[in-house]
Amino acid sequence: MGEGGQRSDADADGDPRVGPFPAGSFARIDDAPDGRFYDQPRFVQHIDAGAIAAVTDAVRRHVAPGSDLLDLMSSWVSHLPPAAELPLCRVVGLGLNAEELAANPRLDAWSVHDLNADPRLPDADAAFDAATITVSFQYLTDPVAVLREVARVLRPGGVVLISFSNRMFGTKAVRIWQETPDEDRWTLVRDAIVAAGGFAAPTVEAMVPERHPFGGGDPLWTVVARRR
Repeated sequence: MGEGGQRSDADADGDPRVGPFPAGSFARIDDAPDGRFYDQPRFVQHIDAGAIAAVTDAVRRHVAPGSDLLDLMSSWVSHLPPAAELPLCRVVGLGLNAEELAANPRLDAWSVHDLNADPRLPDADAAFDAATITVSFQYLTDPVAVLREVARVLRPGGVVLISFSNRMFGTKAVRIWQETPDEDRWTLVRDAIVAAGGFAAPTVEAMVPERHPFGGGDPLWTVVARRR
């Protein structure tokens, strides 16, 4: 039994069964190792300028200057405020492509690490003041195990910021994410945080642009939780 009395096991198909999530929730169309998907770097922005600004603003408001920050599922950009505006002591990135991580100017250290292959984080207990998962949560096949590790490496009072939009690689996003309406996906994140244990009650912040006949900007939700 994990913290908070949650059990993690598997259904007949091998999908994780954690907390409130039903069997098959974390199946994917493409279940090949994620490292293969990122054999080649993807130097693209996965959300538009408005959504990027919302990510940056959330970090600005919730992460204190001088923090040690862990950027999970990182890439060539972290969408953090400029260092002159938010000086951080240390920024560590974990991602899937070495070339992308090496190109990220905000990372002081980085390593290639597939959280779906191994949710354990290569960091000491209470090593960070903040953690971010930006537009990638939908690809985690055992999010509760990952968040349990996030709780372990955060210091008391530390914050995790999980931001996401409505974009995804459809073959890699888990089934429950794809079957849940955009505006309700934050509840999946909340439920995973609660099941992981160690956090105060999470809150959600939404930036949803006004809809227009010819479309609108990308929406952005950020779920915020503090380590108890």
